[in-house]
Amino acid sequence: MFKLNGTVFMPSVLTLVGIPGLGSVQAWIGIPFCAMYIVALCGNSLILVIIKSERSLHEPMYLFLAMLGATDIALSTCILPKMLGIFWFHLPKIHFEACLLQMWLIHTFQATESGILLAMALDRYVAICDPLRHAAIFTHQLLTQIGVGVTLRGALLVTPSIILIKCRLKYYWTTVVSHSYCEHMAIVKLAAEDTRINKIYGLFVAFSVLGFDIIFITVSYIRIFITVFSLPQKEARLKAFNTCIAHICVFLEFYLLAFFSFFTHRFGFHIPPYIHILLSNLYLLVPPLLNPIVYGVKTKQIRDRVSHIFHSKHASGFLINLLSNNKILHEKH
Repeated sequence: MFKLNGTVFMPSVLTLVGIPGLGSVQAWIGIPFCAMYIVALCGNSLILVIIKSERSLHEPMYLFLAMLGATDIALSTCILPKMLGIFWFHLPKIHFEACLLQMWLIHTFQATESGILLAMALDRYVAICDPLRHAAIFTHQLLTQIGVGVTLRGALLVTPSIILIKCRLKYYWTTVVSHSYCEHMAIVKLAAEDTRINKIYGLFVAFSVLGFDIIFITVSYIRIFITVFSLPQKEARLKAFNTCIAHICVFLEFYLLAFFSFFTHRFGFHIPPYIHILLSNLYLLVPPLLNPIVYGVKTKQIRDRVSHIFHSKHASGFLINLLSNNKILHEKH
């Protein structure tokens, strides 16, 4: 790495600022972020264990939920350790190749999560609008193909953005990234060369993934609502609608945060930088935190299973304490 005319040629190391303008309080900000990560990790892991151990939950809706939980764990793990290293241990340096890898992983998992949400919407559409064919359509083979397909879609669409950065952008104004993690636009903005192709491709990926998925999810739920409200019995309408509540909450939470973060980061020129970065961080941390909570509260089978696990542990602990107390009393006598 060497400087030429005020620019840096092929930097080997980048510096992540964290949250610009909030350096003095970043250590405190790291505390709720760490708490969110721990809750997300425990909640999603619990969901995965319950679905794996309970054979009655080996249905498309719950298997998609397991995919979502695994993706959320991977996504939050991609950013939190390094982010806390910046906030708490003052370790802002990251190798350029490691930064590109983190960027690829983050955007790949974002696209994968969006694809899983689309698959969940289509699953609910078939289950409510064509229930007799649901089991025949959503076979375990199809679920495997969907899981592989949405992962490959994200990986293949994001890979060219890495290649464009590596091959096209040689000179950089600075090696300081005004962000908490390696994000596509945050890296592209450092370049001292023409970045129009990089920006256009980034927009293409964002709209081809999120735009495509949100359109089909919206159409699916419009059809679902039409079918639900045409049911003659009120109890049937409530039951059908209740199966969709958790999905709708998760969809709104993911896509509203995604578009709000996306547009403020690119077009919110009058918004302070720390607002951009905080929104970007929350966009990646809030869904993994809320998804297991939403599904745990709104899905009866998972709620009952969690309740059973904790009650059985409580009962076992109470029984052990009771036996040990009886033993002590017996020894005294």
